[in-house]
Amino acid sequence: MKFGLFAANMGACADPVVAAKVAVAAEAAGFDSLWTGEHVVLPDPQVPPSPARPDTPLLDPAVALAFLAAHTRTIRLGTGIIILPQRNPLVLAKELASVDVLSRGRLIFGIGVGYLKPEFDALGIPFEGKGARTEEYLAAMLALWTMDKPAFAGRLVSFAGIQAMPRPVQRPHPEIVFGGHTPAAFRRAARLAQGWYGFALDLERTGACIEGLKTACATLGRSFGDLEVSVTPVPERERAVLDRDSAERFAALGVRRLILYQPRARDEAAMLRLVEQVERELIGKVSA
Repeated sequence: MKFGLFAANMGACADPVVAAKVAVAAEAAGFDSLWTGEHVVLPDPQVPPSPARPDTPLLDPAVALAFLAAHTRTIRLGTGIIILPQRNPLVLAKELASVDVLSRGRLIFGIGVGYLKPEFDALGIPFEGKGARTEEYLAAMLALWTMDKPAFAGRLVSFAGIQAMPRPVQRPHPEIVFGGHTPAAFRRAARLAQGWYGFALDLERTGACIEGLKTACATLGRSFGDLEVSVTPVPERERAVLDRDSAERFAALGVRRLILYQPRARDEAAMLRLVEQVERELIGKVSA
């Protein structure tokens, strides 16, 4: 079991001093990865299904990960997730390639299609068709990253006769992870990604999602074992992190990475206590 830490660009970690200390501590503790969240804007006032108060600080994922790369040496750096249909794919490809170069090949590219319509409306981007837009944008990014002479002709993106250097360090490209809890998300992960990320799930919902992933893999002729499953468990109310027994239950379901999040850790001391507790109670102690 691998352990990641969520919220590396938000809340307490929106402060660069705190973010750097937490990243260094997580790397020393044996965490395998740091993960950012993303919402370019949040509805004000907060309305369902918005996940956060409008005054929640959220640094841009690529900027935050580049900063954390400078303070760490080995820990992987994941976008958990970037809302791809809201981005210009060529600009994002440049930003993420830069993160991969600056981190010497540590980027994990986590992708989501988004679900907050007010966010899309504010950005002037259609909410309808966001799934198809996501897939086309990803294909365009991969063409830019992997082709000797990048060229792409899609419904929304077309280019030829260009280059964008440097390419990512990881070849052919950084690891791709799709988020989402729907059958369409499971199929995207099975077709297009090396991993899948489920956020704020309990054991029952995790099991249901894994069955959905297995069905999608079987339908598409892919081995489920080739897909790395990461989950952020529903934050514990009474404890800073889930206990070892719960972690092993997630492992038994097929989860290979737990990306831990505790929204009550609102300052530097609380974040560092969280890292220390995970190191003491979980890292190196969980087996399927």
